[in-house]
Amino acid sequence: MPIISEKGKKMPESPIRKLVPYAEKAKKEGKKIYHLNIGQPDIKSPEVAMDAVAHHHIKTLAYSRSEGSEQYRNKLADYYKKNNINVTGDDIIVTTGGSEALLFAMGSIADYGDEIIIPEPFYANYNGFATASGVKIVPVISKIEDNFALPPIEEFEKLITSKTKAILICNPGNPTGYLYSKEEIKKLANIVKKHDLFLVADEVYREFVYDGDKHYSVLEDETLADYAIIIDSVSKRYSMCGARIGCLVSKNKEIIKTALKFAQARLSPPTFAQIAGEAALATPQSYFNEVITEYQERRNTLVAQLKQIPNVQVGKPKGAFYCIAQLPVKDSDDFAQWMLEEFDLNSETVMVAPAAGFYSSKGVGKNQIRIAYVLKKEDLIKAVAILKAGLEQYQSL
Repeated sequence: MPIISEKGKKMPESPIRKLVPYAEKAKKEGKKIYHLNIGQPDIKSPEVAMDAVAHHHIKTLAYSRSEGSEQYRNKLADYYKKNNINVTGDDIIVTTGGSEALLFAMGSIADYGDEIIIPEPFYANYNGFATASGVKIVPVISKIEDNFALPPIEEFEKLITSKTKAILICNPGNPTGYLYSKEEIKKLANIVKKHDLFLVADEVYREFVYDGDKHYSVLEDETLADYAIIIDSVSKRYSMCGARIGCLVSKNKEIIKTALKFAQARLSPPTFAQIAGEAALATPQSYFNEVITEYQERRNTLVAQLKQIPNVQVGKPKGAFYCIAQLPVKDSDDFAQWMLEEFDLNSETVMVAPAAGFYSSKGVGKNQIRIAYVLKKEDLIKAVAILKAGLEQYQSL
């Protein structure tokens, strides 16, 4: 019988999606599920983007350029300039979601066995992208007790070896909602320049920043022109997850030249999604003002409700729309599955993402879950009430 690859065997399951079969079974049994497990916003996609696709005049759906259409890239550059990021369309490669941008970045900067330092917990698919690229993740652990603040710079420097190629951050962070300050970005900038490393910043949640704070991009620092790579996406910004359009941005010409070869190998990004992405750039600021206000209220509601559950600890997100909660359980994987298979409150239950999959350190995060507050406030209140009742019953088993 043919043998599966070692790489395939090591490819991790998504902690966000691996419980889907249990959720589907629960739905067939008549249970209503509150989905706190996945960052799929319930906010409507901008009408301007949907209309652009609906009213297109394309007669032949042809390939686009491998780096994405010139018109879209130039408009993206204008968007970045409005955010104090001085780039041109030639500094951008359009990708099939932020996921492909991350794969292109890893493929462009690291060889098999090389290392990338990442503060954890981190977006779970970084584990998968690293495995697919033959890259080793070296984690720097941030702690819920510190609200997942950036670990001391000395902790990064201890981990740098001849195999280290980059530091990767998500800002604001998935799954913690942590927002890196300008001062923290400057500290990271000093490290990568000192050790000749790349600084890769996943900035897909740039707009989602709360409490009057501001996002500071790695490419706002002009000294990082040769070192910084931005990963971006339309998925969360415009509530267009299904469009699968993202981009890689860098002022380092060798990075763009190398990433383009990966882009050519997959031919081109999808045409209709580029049309939607380009049109979405005309979304008025009022759209974001309403969305940010809504998410901040949801965050406040969720955190307040979770703090009412005995022995539950929760970090307060500064951005994005996720938080990590630490539960009074030994194994959140078992608890999350039990909530779907065995528990309901008036035929309702919740689906969460066990947080161990957001770490690469073994055994860390086993009693934590990630919650996406992408539901309306009334549903978040109901979901936390169900979670509380579930915890009480689970602990009595």
